[in-house]
Amino acid sequence: MSYPNDEHGQVLAEMEQAGIDLSQPIRVEYFQLFEQEVNAKAFAESVQQGELEAEVSVHPDQTPGVWDVDCTITMIPSYDNIVAMEQKFEQMAAKYDGYNDGWGVHFDG
Repeated sequence: MSYPNDEHGQVLAEMEQAGIDLSQPIRVEYFQLFEQEVNAKAFAESVQQGELEAEVSVHPDQTPGVWDVDCTITMIPSYDNIVAMEQKFEQMAAKYDGYNDGWGVHFDG
């Protein structure tokens, strides 16, 4: 399959080349960063109480004074799904003075 020539497309192409079946649901993790712990926790609570079925983890970043909120969703990792979900998290994080810091995948086997 061919993907747009951007970071998302490159990662999906590499996943496909590694033999991952992108037509099946996988665990995709989106990373949000916040400068204030209270904002990170408020964002996490918002995600957990919203319509998204996401696993949420709040923890200090390796960078001092920065908090990570990792949101994991099981989804079909199409280009459009990845981009749309990243935009959704970015919009939600912005309400709490946070921003999106990319995405990754979980492999269970």
